[in-house]
Amino acid sequence: MTKTIQNWAGNVQFKPKNYLLPEHADEIATYIRQATQQGKKIRTVGSAHSFSPLIETQDWLLSLDRYQGLTDHSKTSGAATVKAGTKLYTLGECLFQEGLAMENLGDIDRQSLAGALTTGTHGSGTGFGILATQVEELSLLDGQGEPHLCSRTQAPELFRAALVSMGLLGVITELKLRLEPAYRLHYVHRKGHLDETLENLEDYKRNNRNFEFYWFPYTKSVQLKLVNRTDDSPRNNGALRWVNDVLIENAAFGLLSRYARQFPSQAMNVSRLCGKLISDGERVDWSHRVFATARLVPFLEMEYNIPAENFVGALRDMETAINKHRFAVHFPVECRWAKADDLLLSPATGRNSAYIAVHTYKGMPHKAYFETLEAIFKAHGGRPHWGKMNTCSATDFEQMYPDWHQFLAIREKMDPNRIFMNAYFSQLIG
Repeated sequence: MTKTIQNWAGNVQFKPKNYLLPEHADEIATYIRQATQQGKKIRTVGSAHSFSPLIETQDWLLSLDRYQGLTDHSKTSGAATVKAGTKLYTLGECLFQEGLAMENLGDIDRQSLAGALTTGTHGSGTGFGILATQVEELSLLDGQGEPHLCSRTQAPELFRAALVSMGLLGVITELKLRLEPAYRLHYVHRKGHLDETLENLEDYKRNNRNFEFYWFPYTKSVQLKLVNRTDDSPRNNGALRWVNDVLIENAAFGLLSRYARQFPSQAMNVSRLCGKLISDGERVDWSHRVFATARLVPFLEMEYNIPAENFVGALRDMETAINKHRFAVHFPVECRWAKADDLLLSPATGRNSAYIAVHTYKGMPHKAYFETLEAIFKAHGGRPHWGKMNTCSATDFEQMYPDWHQFLAIREKMDPNRIFMNAYFSQLIG
C-alpha cells in the first residue's frame, strides 16, 4: 500500500499503487522497462506544485527527490549539468557556492528543476524567455527506458519538444544549464496607481531588468516590483526584514484571508484594505535570494499567457468583469512578461508574452471567477500555464499551438505504449 499523494494546494489527491524513489538513472530506466512489461502507467513527480492534475495516476508514481545535485559545472564555460530532481532553492545555493547563477527565475523556488522547466514556468522581464530557454542540453529516458541526449544541434526537434513536455516524452534525468557569474540585484517594491502603471507600462518594462506588478481587485492600488543589477553590497537582508516580509506579511494576509473565507461578502473590503497597506521598501542581495518569495498562505491559481500587445486590453476587461460580478476575491492579480521562444508547447512560443495570474484563497469559491476571466484570456489569444488550473480541451490546445500535431507525433515515437499518460492527458491527446 502506498500513501495518498496530494499537490501543494490540496486540490489534487490520489493514491498510486506504487511510489518509486530511484537514486540513479539506471534505476529509473529499470522502472520504465518494468512498467512497460507489466502494462502499467508511470508519472513523474517533482515537488507537486502544479495546480492541474499532471502527476495524478492510479498506477506508478516516480519521485526524483533522491535524484538531486550537480554532476558537472564550469565557471569558465558558464554551464552546469544538474540532476532533474534538484530543488530550485537547493540549486541556487549550490551554484552560488561555485560562483554561478541562473539568468532568471520565478518567484517560487520550491519546485524541482525538471518540474519547473517542463511545465513552462517563467519569471518576469522582457529580455528573458521562460526558464526552459536556459537549457543547453538534456538527457531523458523514453518509454522503453532508452536514453536520448538532445540539444539545439543534436536531435533539435526532440529538444524543442522535450523542454516543455509535462513528462509525456519520457523521464528527464539531467539538464545542462547556461549560467552567468553570480550577480547581485537591487529590488525595490513600492505602491503605485493602476492607471499610471498602465500608462507608463512600456517605460517600466524597458527601464528595468525585471519588472512585474500586483493589482488588488476593487482598487486602483498596485504593488510595483522593480529589479536591476547592482554592484552594491547586500543590505536589508537581516532577521528584521525576514520577520517583516515573511512572517508578518504572510501572517497578516493569512488572517485577513481566513476572515474573507468566513465572511465572503467582506472580500472586497479585504482587498481594499490590502491595497491601502502596500508598503515601500528595498533590498540588495544575490540574485537567487531576491527572486524567491515566501508563499505561506494556501491558494488556487489560474494563469494565462497572452500576446504582450494584448495585455492592457485584457486587464481592463478583467477590471470591468470583476467590478460587475463582485466576486468574493481579495488576492491580487499578478502581471509578468517573457520573451518569445520556439519551444513546441511553450505558452510563449512565437510571441513576446504577458502572463496574468489570478488566485483565490483555499476554500473560497473560485469556479465562476476563474471561468469568467478565462473567457477574457481566451478572447485575447490566451494560452494557459500548463501547471495552473484551466478548462481547456484538446480542440483548444490544437488551436492555440501551431506545433501541436508535431509534438503529438514526437510523443507517439518516444512513448508508443503510452506508459507516461494519465487520465488528464488521455482526454487532451485522445
